[in-house]
Amino acid sequence: MNPQLQGLEGLEGTYVFDIRVSNKALNLNRFFWNMIRAEWRERYLADPEGVMQEARLNDTEKELVRQQDWLGLVQYGANFFVVEKFARVARKTNLEVYALMRGETFEEFMQTRRVPESR
Repeated sequence: MNPQLQGLEGLEGTYVFDIRVSNKALNLNRFFWNMIRAEWRERYLADPEGVMQEARLNDTEKELVRQQDWLGLVQYGANFFVVEKFARVARKTNLEVYALMRGETFEEFMQTRRVPESR
């Protein structure tokens, strides 16, 4: 592990994304990165299982995607910036994803914002 990151793994709510984690979740992150391509998105929406198989996702990764387990994906090693690409395909906004990651409804989450009525 990068010496600058030592000690962060024990910090609650912090999920280190280093080369070790990146390698573990490489297929998953590539799968999400491919969501930038309209053809990949369309194929995923038409046949999610087939596209996940083609991307060589393992059973754990497939289940995280199926469940849209946003926090689980990040904890597993998905890079949040590519998870955001998938969130768009799943028709979720960043704010909705943040709420789900915190275990809150969207309405509960919005009440924690400085301007809760803004969307």
